[in-house]
Amino acid sequence: MSTNVASLTAPVTLTEGAVKEIKKLISQQELGEDYGLRLGVEGGGCAGMNYILGFDQQKEGDQEYLIDGIKVFMHKAHGLYLVGMQVDFQDGLNARGFTFSNPNASSTCGCGTSFSV
Repeated sequence: MSTNVASLTAPVTLTEGAVKEIKKLISQQELGEDYGLRLGVEGGGCAGMNYILGFDQQKEGDQEYLIDGIKVFMHKAHGLYLVGMQVDFQDGLNARGFTFSNPNASSTCGCGTSFSV
């Protein structure tokens, strides 16, 4: 099912903080080689669409990317909403967790995990 991963340019970027946290989570979980990080969107949330971020296996319609040694799966249709997005990990006093900076979002909600286009 995999496409030639080397020839695909990932539509999203991961900051150094995000890469470090994702690799830490991968090392803590006992995931098989066929698992990767899933990035995507789904309907819902207070602004209309929620981000999807989690570990999963490749599914029909997915494209596979390799970002800083991390296998990333994204459904082809989700690229329209996510192209140019940057995923970061904050570990400060005011916030802890993954954040999404999406140039395609016309508005976002206060929690930062929901957006509209």
